[in-house]
Amino acid sequence: MSSTSTVDIRRADERFKTDIGWLDSKHSFSFGHHFRPDNTHFGLLLVNNDDIVTPGAGFETHPHRDMEIVTWVLRGALVHQDSEGHNGIIYPGLAQRMSAGTGILHSEKNDSWRLSGGPGHADPVHFVQMWVVPDEAGRTPGYEQLEIDAELLAGGLVPVASGMGKHADAAAIRIGQEHAALYAARLAPGGSVTLPEAPFVHLFVPLGSVTLESDGPLGAGDAARLTASGGQRVTAGPDGAEILVWEMHAVARLG
Repeated sequence: MSSTSTVDIRRADERFKTDIGWLDSKHSFSFGHHFRPDNTHFGLLLVNNDDIVTPGAGFETHPHRDMEIVTWVLRGALVHQDSEGHNGIIYPGLAQRMSAGTGILHSEKNDSWRLSGGPGHADPVHFVQMWVVPDEAGRTPGYEQLEIDAELLAGGLVPVASGMGKHADAAAIRIGQEHAALYAARLAPGGSVTLPEAPFVHLFVPLGSVTLESDGPLGAGDAARLTASGGQRVTAGPDGAEILVWEMHAVARLG
């Protein structure tokens, strides 16, 4: 791993885009038919998809294997069903993880019209889905979710998902990757947090705007990939912000 300190800013409009009517998706890394060999992952993070799904639509049943998948809803509600018999409704402030392991089938739908009283009450669902490679292939598939809305109200970095030893006990949900942890923060205007120290830190701003201590403003959809550059302050702009931060102590070995 490199010990050279770098901050790589990726702007929202630089992301790969998939817009197929019911789905408006922005991809931070190569995904599906969008491929660029120099942008396949950062640290252990392979997918950071910023998705908006229209009411009544969604991802039909499809397979995954050997991947730790964390879904974070920003607005609306997403209905999850999988082949292991898990069913759940994911909404803002609820941490959710699916371990694909030896193989799992699942679907994700925006059923807001069913959940809120009919078609006239339907809303899009906006969520970020993130994939990290597991530290061990062939795990037993699993699912976990936990509400952490009260913790987010405090304004600091809240551990959402972790597999990092004692840090995992403080996180809302556990992932099968001992070298990674995900944090979220809802920041009031002018609120600030300090990024964790790690070889790889991925900062994503799905809502609002922030100022990164070393590199200035980041708007909605912007990201910063920090290599050996943790410990910086992130301060919310005039409308506040919601941020997602991955702390990673290893790099994915692909291919």
